[in-house]
Amino acid sequence: MSDRLTHFDAAGNAVMVDVGGKAVTAREATAKARVAMRPETLRMILDGTAKKGDVFGVARLAGIMAAKRTAELIPLCHPLPLSAVTVDLQADGADGVAITATVKTTGRTGVEMEALTAASVTALTVYDMCKAVDRGMRIEALRVVAKSGGKSGDFRQE
Repeated sequence: MSDRLTHFDAAGNAVMVDVGGKAVTAREATAKARVAMRPETLRMILDGTAKKGDVFGVARLAGIMAAKRTAELIPLCHPLPLSAVTVDLQADGADGVAITATVKTTGRTGVEMEALTAASVTALTVYDMCKAVDRGMRIEALRVVAKSGGKSGDFRQE
């Protein structure tokens, strides 16, 4: 296996990276995002009065389901057997929802894309469930904040 992983073959064509020579290790990644909104929209979510139902519950489920389908959404992304996916939503100040998604696997490649997919689909679901009352919501600060396992080692950013 080459020390340099690439999505291009010798002819410059896009290919899925061959991870067959990489060691199987426990891998984990955490991604975060934020949905900024009007304070009254956040109160509606927290009070459970959104017309579409339990915003946090539905968004959490959507994020978990999305993580499991990442390889179908992101070209050249490896399909991975996920051992755990958690999605946490909570109020962030008076005008936002903080989202944290953590994904785990034991495999030859990491789960950063699955964590990012979970966080982004969770944020999109919050937007979808509340857009009728707050069209000005913004999805912000989508990023990987931690990863562990694999040859490249651990990463933490907060």
